[in-house]
Amino acid sequence: MKKRCFWVSDDPLYIEYHDNEWGIPVYEDNKLFEFLILETFQAGLSWITVLKKRENFRKAFDSFDYKKIANYGEDKYEELLQNAGIIRNKLKIKATITNAQAFMKVQEEFGSFSKYIWGFVNGKPIKNSFARREEVPATTELSDTISKDLKKRGFKFVGSTVIYAHMQATGMVNDHTTDCFRYNEV
Repeated sequence: MKKRCFWVSDDPLYIEYHDNEWGIPVYEDNKLFEFLILETFQAGLSWITVLKKRENFRKAFDSFDYKKIANYGEDKYEELLQNAGIIRNKLKIKATITNAQAFMKVQEEFGSFSKYIWGFVNGKPIKNSFARREEVPATTELSDTISKDLKKRGFKFVGSTVIYAHMQATGMVNDHTTDCFRYNEV
């Protein structure tokens, strides 16, 4: 039996996500934006809640197409508020639209969002060596810095905890615990 990180339950969605996505470096803008949306909606909730609604989010938010999302108007906003398949938080839905617009501004400035965000770690994942749950941080000085810079650029719901979770999910940091089978694989 494979040993996994402490947070992985026996739920197949968690296992699939942990084994095949979490902590694997993501450099594609579309995927980075998807994780940004999902991490935003996860704030204050459990990750499994978001994973169970992920396909509903994909359908509701046009496959996470930030160019379409940036142009959502009041009708689409109201439609999303009525969609029981997603997390219907008014502020998070508005933030997603705002963040799509800010995301594209970052692309214009840096050539891609990937160049911007990965620039904070010089293009290479930070590999941590945490053995126990208590060692894994919820935020770091780096996530604080990125959070502040994103907010300065107009992003919403990008506090340091959300950003550190985004860094973990997209492989900017490898926080698989040292006893996890994925630790040396990513």
